[in-house]
Amino acid sequence: MSAPPQLQPLSDNLCWLLSRASWTLTTELTAAMEDLGLSPRAHSVLAAAVTGEHTQTELAQMVGLDKTTMVVTMDELEADGLAERRPSVSDRRARVIAVTKAGRRKLREAEVIGERIRCDVLAALPEEDRTVFMGALTTLATGRLSEPVQCSHPVRRRAPR
Repeated sequence: MSAPPQLQPLSDNLCWLLSRASWTLTTELTAAMEDLGLSPRAHSVLAAAVTGEHTQTELAQMVGLDKTTMVVTMDELEADGLAERRPSVSDRRARVIAVTKAGRRKLREAEVIGERIRCDVLAALPEEDRTVFMGALTTLATGRLSEPVQCSHPVRRRAPR
């Protein structure tokens, strides 16, 4: 008779579980996209930007980046020729983020990598649980956990090392 699996500390802590899964997955995506010269953060910005005419501030909110991180990310994307800041056609004061042809090609390549990893990660779950898991996670991320609460010591989001 085999011994039951040992419970890990924090195995019932939702925050730790989500954070651990996010950190591990982001690290794997970072490694997989290194040859593309694209980070998961830059990929997220490109993926959001390609959906329409969005300002830098709107994209930062969509992706969940602070203003400084968004500026740095956009500077990198512009330097690599993957995106550019353009004047808005509807508001002369605003600038929108446009994904270049090179950015669209890079985004397609990154999507293939992301899909491969997503399928591999979800394969760890029984097939009947995958859709339920993704649906539940989407419900949390777009509902109850869509916006952080105000606190006196804001939590910083760190990039994997």
